[in-house]
Amino acid sequence: MSTLDPADWSALRALGHQMIDDMFSHLAGQRGQPVWRPMPDAIRAGFRAKLPVQGTAPEAVYEAFSAQIRPYVSGNTNPRFMGWVQGGGNAVSMLAELLAGAMNENCGGRDHVGLAVEAQVISWAAEMLGMPAGTSGVLLTGSSMANFCAVLCARYAALGAAARQDGLGAKRLTAYASAGVHRCVPGAMDMAGLGSAALRKIPVDADFRMDLAALNTAIAADLAAGCTPFLIVGTAGAVDVGAFDDLVALHEIARARGMWFHVDGAFGALAALAPAQAHHTAGMGLADSVAFDFHKWAQVTYDAGCLLVRDPAIHQASFAQATSYLAAAPRGLAGGQPWPCDLGPDLSRGFRALKIWMTLSAYGTEALGGIVQSTCALAQRLAQRIQASDRLELLAPVPLNIVCFAVRGFSDAQTLDLVADLQCEGLFAPSTTRINGRTAIRAAIVNHRTEAADVDGLVDEILRRVT
Repeated sequence: MSTLDPADWSALRALGHQMIDDMFSHLAGQRGQPVWRPMPDAIRAGFRAKLPVQGTAPEAVYEAFSAQIRPYVSGNTNPRFMGWVQGGGNAVSMLAELLAGAMNENCGGRDHVGLAVEAQVISWAAEMLGMPAGTSGVLLTGSSMANFCAVLCARYAALGAAARQDGLGAKRLTAYASAGVHRCVPGAMDMAGLGSAALRKIPVDADFRMDLAALNTAIAADLAAGCTPFLIVGTAGAVDVGAFDDLVALHEIARARGMWFHVDGAFGALAALAPAQAHHTAGMGLADSVAFDFHKWAQVTYDAGCLLVRDPAIHQASFAQATSYLAAAPRGLAGGQPWPCDLGPDLSRGFRALKIWMTLSAYGTEALGGIVQSTCALAQRLAQRIQASDRLELLAPVPLNIVCFAVRGFSDAQTLDLVADLQCEGLFAPSTTRINGRTAIRAAIVNHRTEAADVDGLVDEILRRVT
């Protein structure tokens, strides 16, 4: 009989212990490592090898990993990684991934502990964000998928079950979000069959918040044109600068118009955990749905996205399907309804909830809120350093943990080269964006390992290069 288990577990057990020890050493030594290394051509070519027919000893495979993979990852666990909005992970979550892999749970459905853990995580998430008890939810790959599923829930709320079977027909649904909305929201409109052009991007004010007067004007124009406004998307932590829309006002407009109110809180939602930042999230708990990620500020290992839906009936009706081979039963393994496959698009789902449950259990929301608070304080420190320099200038407000700035007199090309040089030399990894038509250096401070010396070092290194 063929099996993939070893005849003698002792050698593989020893290798596993070595892997864990090596990974702890890797995490503990982050500060002394380059943030990122460009991948040499020879390493890249190695990943164009032919399909293996005969196997290789696990020890040799791990040796290849250590030489060819581990040195060339993106570096977001490093404290000097400040690009995009990516969390640093945590060691408990890493271990949870090992446990989840050993259990090999399929959390698409049926009555087993994996679904109970996920239900607990959803309940905790709703409490964290001010949603009511009994809020429905599902864990997904990230906020891109969570925002997509929210659009489908909003579509169901607007059109009912007929749209799932017959499509939109002659209906022209329109949605509204700020001009700074994340790319996944127009993508969600596209994938939902509504068309990305049906998302009206509303201008923002000087603080990068959605202009409410412009929103009301756009809705009125669409109604006059025979459209059906069905969805308002409020942004909680805009990807460029960390801005929050006025969520209370957006909820009131949505309620008055009979529209679905969704909050894209991909990373900003968890500001709710920090006393000094929680005021930004006022109104989030009023939403019909919220999308956010545990793999950002909550520092869970990738991937760990979440969708919360206020009305469980609408959530289930938006996705559930009746099939004989997945029929529910009153008892036995086929019990436990509703199943996650009736709350989202995935039937095959890993035990994603375990690493979230273990992270929240091990650290608690007080410590996670402390990370939110400390990263925002570091952003303020960076902003102050920039404002104190006659060579640098701040390009946007800093409400949270994202700082957009530039070198005075630098062209866009010079700014891009500067950032690329910092990355390629393994020193720091900020990213770039466009602010009011200008290329900005963008430092998003998310990693719980980042310290004051890291943000000071970024400023000092830039000034050393440009003065």
